[in-house]
Parts: sequence; structure tokens; C-alpha cells
Amino acid sequence: MKKQRTHLRDHKQESQLFARRAIVAFLGIVVMMGALVANLYTIQVSEFQDYKTRSNDNRIKVVPIAPNRGLIYDRNGKILAENKPVFSLELIPEKISDIDQTIADLRTLITITDEQVERFHRDRKRSRRFKAIPIVSQLDEETRSIFAVNQHKFPGVEINAALKRYYPHGKMLTHVLGYVSRINDRDVQRLVREEQYTNYQATRDIGKLGIERYYETILHGTAGYQEVEVNSRGRVIRTLKYVPPIPGKDLVLNLDLDLQTYVYGLLDKRRGSAVVLDPSTNGVLAMVSSPSYDPNSFVHGISSKDYNALLNDKNRPLVNRSTLGIYPPASTVKPFIAVAALEEGVITTNTTRNDPGYWKIPNSKTKPFRDWLRWGHGKVDIVKAIEESVDTFFYQIAYDLGIDRLSQWMMMFGFGDYTGIDIHEESKANMPTREWKMARHRTPWYQGDTIPVGIGQGYWTATPMQLAKATSVLVNRGEVIAPHLLMATMDNVSNQHLKDYSVPESYPPVSEVDERYWNVAFEGMKLVNYGKKGTARRAFADTPYLSAGKSGTAQVFGLAEDQEYNADELAEHLRDHALFTGFAPLDDPQVVVTIVLENAGGGSTNGAPVVRRIFDHILIDKTTLTDENPS
Repeated sequence: MKKQRTHLRDHKQESQLFARRAIVAFLGIVVMMGALVANLYTIQVSEFQDYKTRSNDNRIKVVPIAPNRGLIYDRNGKILAENKPVFSLELIPEKISDIDQTIADLRTLITITDEQVERFHRDRKRSRRFKAIPIVSQLDEETRSIFAVNQHKFPGVEINAALKRYYPHGKMLTHVLGYVSRINDRDVQRLVREEQYTNYQATRDIGKLGIERYYETILHGTAGYQEVEVNSRGRVIRTLKYVPPIPGKDLVLNLDLDLQTYVYGLLDKRRGSAVVLDPSTNGVLAMVSSPSYDPNSFVHGISSKDYNALLNDKNRPLVNRSTLGIYPPASTVKPFIAVAALEEGVITTNTTRNDPGYWKIPNSKTKPFRDWLRWGHGKVDIVKAIEESVDTFFYQIAYDLGIDRLSQWMMMFGFGDYTGIDIHEESKANMPTREWKMARHRTPWYQGDTIPVGIGQGYWTATPMQLAKATSVLVNRGEVIAPHLLMATMDNVSNQHLKDYSVPESYPPVSEVDERYWNVAFEGMKLVNYGKKGTARRAFADTPYLSAGKSGTAQVFGLAEDQEYNADELAEHLRDHALFTGFAPLDDPQVVVTIVLENAGGGSTNGAPVVRRIFDHILIDKTTLTDENPS
């Protein structure tokens, strides 16, 4: 009986324990269900919009669309840079069962190099299977025809077209236009820094040099986009929205293609450069650097072999000599120095000096500085000193001016600084000062350093563009205008020609110079071309117009005191550079021409005849340089 009561008590306790556990379990289930319902409410109601947006981001993609690049024309509407369709052979891996065999079969029909196959496989690893991957670009018509006949044998292989930059005039305009090429990591870094990267996500090429780089933003345009619905594998199912890209604006340059062609022909196969300016605006009518190279090879990707050949070419075709070529300006600067000397009062229009063929620093035991004419020019004034290019007269001027005043004046003419031309590839060259020599050579400036600067030698260097700009300052009697290539832009959507788009950078004028002193420089330069002893009189004899100019012969290396210069005994790269700068017609200048021929010899003998032919081409062969809107 006792055992029975104990058993009943235990059973009751177990029942109570079970009931309590059941209640706890039930409450736990209720709590968890409540949490689940609350979480479902949060997801489905409270945060519905957020999750919907995330879902759409996975389902809807924004695909950027590259704009068409703007075209480039010369001042008369002739095309300089255009976009041409380029055909490429592309493979879609998803549609090809055996890619290696397909490529092998294709190689029996058309030429596919090992390098192209390797590039295809690299690109394939970075792309989705359903996207077309190019294996051969720039297919010619014959190759396209061969593949078209056999296309049925190659499922998943197709020919696609895209617009690529094309320069119809090849190497003749490379140093003006530059070129476009594939965007690289350095370009991406710059675009990110300039907050332009978003606009380039669909663009493959970017301007690398010249006009193409300087006006990249205008030429490129604005990217469009399309919103597309994609599946889990990223394949596009349908297009939801389309915003077309805005094409880049067309550029109209001051350049005259016919003149550029003519000048390039004069310099072809020579090392040198020529700059032709319209002095009324300093628009660049022609800018030639020779030798040059074909920019089209860079558009599609130049091979390492071809690029190294250009890089190692001793004639340096990659260098734009017009803005990066650095030369002693030689005697071409004497008219500018004459203006400075007259205005500073170190000479007057009546100052005369006797030239025995040499000049020495007063009270000095240093060796004499020689004149180019060994026996001297006799008694000369400033006009005759320019006409006959009398070195000793300008040695004395340099000595009297001193380097501080001399460099300050020449900097006002634009030497030692960027000209402001609208391309990035430009050198400041060097207008020497005391501070420059101390920083560069850690030695003070000596009196003897100043003397050769007076004839454009010594530490003084300049680019052809700087010399052309300085000549235009003289023509404009002190007004300083930056040379510029861009004349206008043209909106190719509305076809509206926007005049005067490019406003040249302004510089302080060379002001408060007596009008008589400008006239002295003009008279001296006129006599260079027409005087009885003018250094360029033979080149300009019998012209039906009047012109003015100044020759220069830049030494490449120094001669010993008793050594005679003999070009025939020197290696070509040690011979003098020939320089000439001038303008015409004299009374109403329409054109400034500056030329540098490397290692060609005397400026009056070799440079002046080329300038004469350019003057004749502009003023006689072509009555005027037209200025028409591109049609």
C-alpha cells in the first residue's frame, strides 16, 4: 500500500514536470514565432523598399555607351582626323564547342598570328562566355570576303564593325594632331583625378598627344547609357531604358592643309622644323616637324618592335621639333636685342662702332670674341649691324646691358617660357639668368658668360615656336599673343559653327617702346633681305613683294681660338644649325615664318631660300589664305 502511494506521488510529480516543460516549450515556440513574424514584417513591410532596390540592382544593370569622337578640320573645311569603320573577327565562347579547333580551322582560311591568339585567350579569361571577343582586327575586304563565304562552317564566329580614328594625311600632321590610343592605367589614374572616369567607362581610346590630347574633353563628348534586365548569369534579357550619347564637338583649326603639305614637302627627308603664323592673330597656319611618323599605327596598337625602331631612330621622329626642339637662337635675336638696347639707352640710332673682326672685354686678359667675318665689317651703326649681322656690335651691347637687363627684355619677348600654344608637348628652353646658373651649375655668373648671349649663343636656347612668337611681337610692335591652333568648334548635332572659341592667352605687352626703335628693327631686317650687304640678299633677290628677316647660324660645338670652321671636315651631327625668321609683306605683314634646319650650315645660305619659297607660295601661288566654314 505504501509502495502504491509512493508510485502515485511520483507519477503526479512527473505529470506536473511534463506540464511545466510543455508550457515552457510552448512559450518558447510563441516567442520564436513572434520573432519570425516581426522579422518577416521588417523585411516585407518596413524595409521593403531597400530590399526591392537591392533586388533591382542585381536584376537591372546600367550599361554605358561611348559617344562618337568629334572630327578635326583645317581652316578651309578639309578633314584632318576622322572616324572610319574597322572590321574585326570575333568569337563567342558560349556558342563554340571546341575553341582551339575553331581557331585552328580559321587559320587555314585567314592569317592569325600567335600573338593574336595569345591576346584572345587573355581577353577570354576576363570576359563572360556569352560576350564576343575579338581575335583579329582591321580585316581587309579580301579577308572579309573569304570569311563570309565560309561563315556557315563557324557557328559562334562573326565579323563586327566599330568606329576607329583615322588620320588621312599620315605623318604630315602627327606633331600637330597627335593621336588616340588604348586607355592605359596612367590614363585611368588621370581621369579619376580629374573626376572624368565615369564618362569614359565605355570608351577604349583617348587622346595621347597634340590636339587630340589638349582638347580631349571637347572631342570625346558625353557617354550615354542603357538600363538592361539581366539574368543570374549576367546575360541581357531586355532593354528597359536608352539614353543616347552626345557626340564630341568637331574642331576647326587655324591650320591650312595645303600650306602644311607644301612646307612638309620642303622639309621632307631633312631634320628640322618650320612654323608659319598669321601675325594678326598668331593662328598657326603650318607647323612642321621632320622627320615624322604615321600616327595610324598607334591607333590600333603599335608592336614593340616598331615602337623601339622609332624610339631608337637617331633622327628622333617622335620629337616635335617645333615646340620641343631646343637650339641656340643665334643671330636671329639681334633685332630684339637692338630694341632693348635702344630703349635702355646703351646705344642710340646714331651710335657707330668700328668692327675689326674681334671684340675683347675691356681691361681683361680673356681671349677675344670673334666676329663671323674674320676681317671685320668696318664702321657700322645699329641698322647695318642687323643687316650684316655684326657680332662685335652686339657683344658690346650685351656687355653694356648686362645679363639682368638682357634676360629681362628677352623674357618679355617670350624666351625662357612656354609660348601658350594649345598642345602640351612644349619646352621652356632656357633664357639664362644669374639665379639659373647658380641653381644649375653651382657657380656665379661671370661677365664672359654674358657676351655670347648677345648673339644668341652661350647658355641661351629657344624653340622654333618661341622664335616665331618673338618675331610676331616685333611685327605687332610689342603686342604679345600666344600662338594657337584652334580656330573654332562646331557642334555636329546642330551643325552650328562656333567662331572665336579659342581665345589665346594674353601676356603683358612690351610697352612704352619708342616707335622709332621698332622701325630700326624693321629697317635692319628689310636690309637683311635687300641690302647691298644683307646676309640673305641672294635668297630674296627680285621678289615682287618686300619682306624682312634675320638669319642665324647656331654653333653645335665650340671652336678653338686658332681653329677654322670647315663643314666638309666635320661629321654631320657637328655642323651648324641653319635658322631664319622673317615676315612679309613688309608694310602689312600677313605671315611670319621661322625655320630651323639641323646641321644644315649657314642660316642665310640654307634657311633663307626655304623661307623665300614659303613666302612665294603664300603671297604669289596662293593669293590669300582663305577662311571658310567647313561644310
